[in-house]
Amino acid sequence: MTMTVFLVVIGAALLHAFWNALLKSGADKFVGMSAVMMGQAPLAVIAIMAFPPPAIECLPYLLAGVALHLGYQVFLTLSYRIGDLSQVYPIARGVAPLIVAAVSVGFLGVDLVLPEILGVTTIGIGILSLALVRRHGGQRNLEAAGLALLTGCFIAAYSLVDGLGARVSGSPVGFYGWLAVGSTIGFTTSMLFWRPQIVREALATQKLRGLVGGSASFVAFALVIWAFTKAPIALVTALRETSIIFALLIGVFLLRERLDLVKLLSTMLTLAGAVLLRFARHL
Repeated sequence: MTMTVFLVVIGAALLHAFWNALLKSGADKFVGMSAVMMGQAPLAVIAIMAFPPPAIECLPYLLAGVALHLGYQVFLTLSYRIGDLSQVYPIARGVAPLIVAAVSVGFLGVDLVLPEILGVTTIGIGILSLALVRRHGGQRNLEAAGLALLTGCFIAAYSLVDGLGARVSGSPVGFYGWLAVGSTIGFTTSMLFWRPQIVREALATQKLRGLVGGSASFVAFALVIWAFTKAPIALVTALRETSIIFALLIGVFLLRERLDLVKLLSTMLTLAGAVLLRFARHL
């Protein structure tokens, strides 16, 4: 992985943690997610017009990606309704490289070296221990942990699909432009059928939050999808999870979430596992 790709993915990680913090800080999480999804549309349209169109061969990946991103958005929003940013985010992001590594070994014929196995194991321990994080009232927030794990499954799935689709497309940013438009339409349409007032409230009261958060989301995903075409998907996915540390800092210092020893150690373990996966081949 070149230094350019490395820095691009780190920047994407920071942007991703930032827009997740915006979503978590809002009163109604589905209103916030609707605003973010609509807020990414302007950049998505610009990307479609400014970059070459993706090859028709990527259409199955594009359609699958839209469906997987929709699942991710729904479960992420549900997670934030009941869990802290500094609990939900590390679990959701940390489980992705774990699954990607498992799929790579089980189905794609990839061999893992010992440091990579240690990285996967470390991430697993960190994720499981984050399930022990307590609410302010002292109870375990296992429901939030479970929803975050499901979110992580969608993250792993769309990471593989997006990475392969971007490579087939020949135009990674153009590919994500169309994917983002499809995601916006899918999520907004779902909300209109479920609770139309969510979309109306997002348009009426969340324009700035949606534009800022949506722009950050679009740029973060577009940078990572570009990186998927320049480095192995598993390495990019693992490195992107440095966003975990950004989310922890934002949650504690800006959202005033509780920082306890379990949360700190769990996050550090998950991050250490991601770093091990990133540098395993150089050890």
